[in-house]
Amino acid sequence: MDSRYYPGVEADVAKLIAELRHLFDEDFDVQTMHVSATAVLQARKTSTWRDLTGLSAALTIKITPEPGGTRVDVGMQKWLDKAAVAAVAMILTGGLLLAVPALGAYWQYKLTEDAWKIIESHIARKAGGYVPPLPGRCGTCGTATSAGSAFCSICGANMRVGLTCASCGAAQKDSSARFCNRCGKPLAGGA
Repeated sequence: MDSRYYPGVEADVAKLIAELRHLFDEDFDVQTMHVSATAVLQARKTSTWRDLTGLSAALTIKITPEPGGTRVDVGMQKWLDKAAVAAVAMILTGGLLLAVPALGAYWQYKLTEDAWKIIESHIARKAGGYVPPLPGRCGTCGTATSAGSAFCSICGANMRVGLTCASCGAAQKDSSARFCNRCGKPLAGGA
């Protein structure tokens, strides 16, 4: 699961869950629940064809208000079945059906990235704009870090400011940025 910590921002959990629900069309089964203080949204798209090809997926989003901020965890279920389907497709068809599990993996990646965009947009609105990580803390997990650390010792997030976007070359101001602050494209070296 990918985890992000937003220091100093109290998310409107009910509103964020409602915003995330709009990501899923009528082909999804969506359920929400509360486990202690954590709100959980699960969405899955299933059919016999998807189950047989390994393209069935369940996205789980956990939103937890914490003292001093909000933690959001996003994870896609059933990643391992893509590798198994890919291996079987390669053996049985000489690689001709390799695109089927690859398409499923891409679809899952896109859905996860779209969910992060909705979450980060909500957090930025609640904070009145950009949400920088607290000094001396990892912007991804909130853990205290040592001065000069290149990566977080807990979650592995890149702690170096000055990453550049491969698409437009813009220097990034936030070491834990997932998207470029100029063009909005995903950053390859981000957390």
